[in-house]
Amino acid sequence: MTVVGPFGLSVRDQALEADVQTGLAGVEAGLLDATKSEVPFITEAAQHLVRAGGKRFRPLLVMLAAQFGDPYAPGVVPSAVVVELTHLATLYHDDVMDEADVRRGVDSANARWGNSVAVLTGDFLFARASHILADLGPEAVRIQAEAFERLVTGQILETAGPRDGRDPVDHYLDVIAGKTGSLIAVSMRFGTMMSGADESVVDILTQYGERLGVAFQLADDVLDIASDTHESGKTPGTDLREGIPTLPVLLLRAQAAAHGRQEDLDLVELLDGDLADDDRLAEALRLLRAHPAMEQARRDTVRYAEEARATLVPLPEGYAKSALLELCDAVVHRAG
Repeated sequence: MTVVGPFGLSVRDQALEADVQTGLAGVEAGLLDATKSEVPFITEAAQHLVRAGGKRFRPLLVMLAAQFGDPYAPGVVPSAVVVELTHLATLYHDDVMDEADVRRGVDSANARWGNSVAVLTGDFLFARASHILADLGPEAVRIQAEAFERLVTGQILETAGPRDGRDPVDHYLDVIAGKTGSLIAVSMRFGTMMSGADESVVDILTQYGERLGVAFQLADDVLDIASDTHESGKTPGTDLREGIPTLPVLLLRAQAAAHGRQEDLDLVELLDGDLADDDRLAEALRLLRAHPAMEQARRDTVRYAEEARATLVPLPEGYAKSALLELCDAVVHRAG
């Protein structure tokens, strides 16, 4: 049994392990090739986050999905490069919007070179992803375009906030379905489609990816509050300090509005205050960790992970299916 990929995913079959590792190595080489430019500065900026590492979660999903067809089909690795390039491009843009200083343990591109370079580098990565897509055929281009539209729509919805009368929690779930679920769903779709899997399998694994993506983001929400730096790879309370709405906070606000408990109202007031102060942030984290909203957020994470698991039932048993089932468990484990 070998551990590969994010969350310590266990691969219990040597052939599957070899396929996944070979595929991921190909993706790594493809990322470096796709981010080269005749202009050395562009290469440096474009490869900044590639060389910083990362989970490569989406390429891993492409490799696992391809096991339901021909994992050696020529379009599998390039499609995995496309989804990772797209993901990386969004990180460059997100860091500008969030005014982030650090990404993956290194200076963010905007902190190092300024916002203009970071935005344009993200655009460069989108362009390179499109170039690869053109060789994968018009259907791949259409699928990627639809996913990218959903991703951008999710980001716009997050920026605009819920319209009057809309439940903020429902709004937030729509946001993360677009921002996170869409590209993870495409990872599963490309892996199955490029490997020549049956259309029914393509549909099943696309649905799986959509639900797993939402569970993945909800687990991140819980981790931002519940974990220490070693577990999450980032400082606890980062989202709180930046005022980013996440599920536990939205659930707290809903409970405060519905029941008017003084302790809930006091915590909301604390969160709405200046959390740049380390002591105030530590107090907010302590109170949130003990609040029922955290347990509800964990239950919601489990629910989406279980929905992802349920979509896999019609698939034949095998090591690839077992690995996808284990990913559902791993996502839940991250949320405690």
